[in-house]
Amino acid sequence: MFREAIEKMAAYKPGEQPRPGERLIKLNTNENPYPPSPQVRRAVARAAADSLRLYPAPRADGFVAAASKLYGIRKEMILAGNGSDELLAMIFRATLGPGDAVAYPVPTYSLYDTLASIQEARVLGFPVGRDNSIPLDQLAEARAALTIVCSPNSPSGISTPTAQLAKLARALRDRLLVIDEAYVDFADGNALALLRRFPNVVILRTLSKSFSLAGMRLGLCFARPQIIEELMKVKDSYNLSRVALAAGAAALSDADWMRRNVERVKHTRDASIARLRKLGFEVPGSAANFVLARMAGHDLAPLVRALRASGILVRHFPTPMLHDAIRISIGTPAEMNALFKAIAANLPKLNLNGASPFRARR
Repeated sequence: MFREAIEKMAAYKPGEQPRPGERLIKLNTNENPYPPSPQVRRAVARAAADSLRLYPAPRADGFVAAASKLYGIRKEMILAGNGSDELLAMIFRATLGPGDAVAYPVPTYSLYDTLASIQEARVLGFPVGRDNSIPLDQLAEARAALTIVCSPNSPSGISTPTAQLAKLARALRDRLLVIDEAYVDFADGNALALLRRFPNVVILRTLSKSFSLAGMRLGLCFARPQIIEELMKVKDSYNLSRVALAAGAAALSDADWMRRNVERVKHTRDASIARLRKLGFEVPGSAANFVLARMAGHDLAPLVRALRASGILVRHFPTPMLHDAIRISIGTPAEMNALFKAIAANLPKLNLNGASPFRARR
């Protein structure tokens, strides 16, 4: 009943969501611990009261206009999506057929693998360096039909300098380079300026993280008008609801609220990195709203289960490259304190691959 490729592929596994009534500290899906702008609530109430019987604008005009004003990019260079995930799906559908190559570093956002499987594309996955740096030379030499760099990358949180991304865009020339900037508001810079220099660059953003709107599913694609028009051919006619569009426009119109929340998250992130290192974890400096904590060579699945029993969710990827690491979303200071208390209580009890690596550092 289904294509052979679909029957054989593994489905994407999102992070665990608490069941109704279940009280858990949720540090596993990189949501913002702080609420969106109050303007969003008012805009949602107005949209729900006034216009739900009508279809939304096919090109998300009000939302796109707000994005154009905030980022200084022409409206015809912006496409709105149901989260950046839908925009990624559009790009994969528009650029890749069976056997076509898509290249990206590994590990990275695992949805890329799922989208490639749906298209029956060949994945060229190039391992990141020991310092989590992106293998840009290998990506350039591969010259795949589609190349993706997530910056800051997940799960490491490491950003790729814009100058290096520019070098990659120049090397790829007539091949599409997608720069996935889902977490970029937590970093010190972004790659938007590359849109003016390179016609093959596409930049993706989401309002799920910094704008605290994961539940609204809002994303933005920035690219040259010719690319936007091609992607429009594979877009659902009405892919965003009127309520979501109203929320998105209101959030973008109050970017100062977002920036204040981002600064709070960054402050807690930096303090959390220091505390995790004292607990014995290897933690790279992160430019996102999460951190990757590693104990080299030790499967951390038992720790994840112990934290779950303590009422705290973190993300563990049971793969050879990541089994010895956990990704921790940055919560409120109180939530992070609860996490550190649970780690300190549980880690010494665990026999991780035959030896406890726990050692408090002063």
